[in-house]
Amino acid sequence: MALNSSAILDAVATHAVSLGHFQNVTLHEPRAVTGNEISACVLVENITPIRSSGAATTSIRLELSVGIYTTTLIDADTDGIDAVLGEAADALMRMYAGDFTLGGLVRQVDVFGAHGRPLGAKAGNYVRPDDSPPLRVFRVRLPLIVDDVYEQVA
Repeated sequence: MALNSSAILDAVATHAVSLGHFQNVTLHEPRAVTGNEISACVLVENITPIRSSGAATTSIRLELSVGIYTTTLIDADTDGIDAVLGEAADALMRMYAGDFTLGGLVRQVDVFGAHGRPLGAKAGNYVRPDDSPPLRVFRVRLPLIVDDVYEQVA
C-alpha cells in the first residue's frame, strides 16, 4: 500500500498538457513566465485521512493545487488576463470532473466536497518570482480521494 503520488501528479499534469492552453506544465512553481505564455504547475497541498476508510486500511484525501500563471506584461489587452486564466481554470475543472478516477488511480475527484473543500478555482495574488515581471495566478483546488493507502496494524 502506498499513495503513488508520482503517478497521480503525472496524470494530472498530462491532463493539463492535453488541453493545449499551457506552454509549460511542471511539477514545481515556475520561476518566470515569458511573453504571452500561460504556464501551469501541479503541487501537493494536503494529505489527510478520511472517515470512509475501511476497518484495516486508511483512505486519504489528496488535495492538489494546479497553479495557472501568466505575466501581467502580455502584449494583448491586460483587461483580458483574468478571462484567459479563468477559461483555462474552467477547462481544467471540466477535464478533472470528466475523468472522475484519473484513469483508475484514485477513487474519485471530490467534486462536491464530501470529504473537505470541493473542486474549485480561485484567483490569487500577483506574484513576482526571482524579481521577474509580476505574474497573475489562478489556483485550481483538486481534491482526490485515494483508497487503502495506509495499512492499520494493531
